[in-house]
Formats: sequence, structure tokens, C-alpha cells
Amino acid sequence: EVQLQASGGGLVQPGGSLRLSCAASGFAFNNYDMSWLRQLPGKGVECVSAIDSAGISTYYAGSVKGRFTISRDNHKNTVYLQMNNLKPEDTTVYYCAAVPHRTILPTVAQEYDHWGKGTLVTVSS
Repeated sequence: EVQLQASGGGLVQPGGSLRLSCAASGFAFNNYDMSWLRQLPGKGVECVSAIDSAGISTYYAGSVKGRFTISRDNHKNTVYLQMNNLKPEDTTVYYCAAVPHRTILPTVAQEYDHWGKGTLVTVSS
């Protein structure tokens, strides 16, 4: 059974940083592309960032490019999202998601088969 457990969310002031982690189990982690997704108010689910199975190819949504960094440790079956210079509009629940490796890195939320429970990030002064 695929399990994805996100952690690291919390309350942070604007301009602050958080590091999200997602521990994966129940599947061959190093054969899966991974992503971080978020639900924005009044909008659909956005793929914030994605990383391919080898950790070579990455994707960032325009709204987070230059502020967020995705990485993975295939020995620890964990994917991370380092979030710097956080803004109030980053406030929402963040989910990690997985899909078997594709030739082209998926950058749309609906392309990911497995979603974990989210972790709430609140950016507020």
C-alpha cells in the first residue's frame, strides 16, 4: 500500500522559511516521480514543484520559482520542499504526491496517482 506522510508545516511570518518532508513507503520510491501540490482558494490544485525519480529533473510553478527548492533522498525514501521568503499567499495545505516515472516529468496535479495527507502552512504576521 502506497503511503505518503507529509510533515513540517506550521505558522511562519512573511519572509520566513519552512522545510516540508514527505516520507514514502509501500512502493519502489526510486522508480517514482514526486511532487508537492497545494490547493489555492477558489482555484484548483496546483503542482508547486516536481522532481523526477533520479532527482535530476525538476519543475517549479512560476509563483514559487526562486523561493522554493525540491529535493529527494532515495536512500531515505523522502522528498523535501525547502520554502524560503514565504508570502501570505502561500498559505494553504500542501500535499506530496507520487506517480511511476514518466519520460516527461508530470507538472499537473491530476497526473499524480497517489496523494498523501497534507500539512498546513500558514504565513501570517
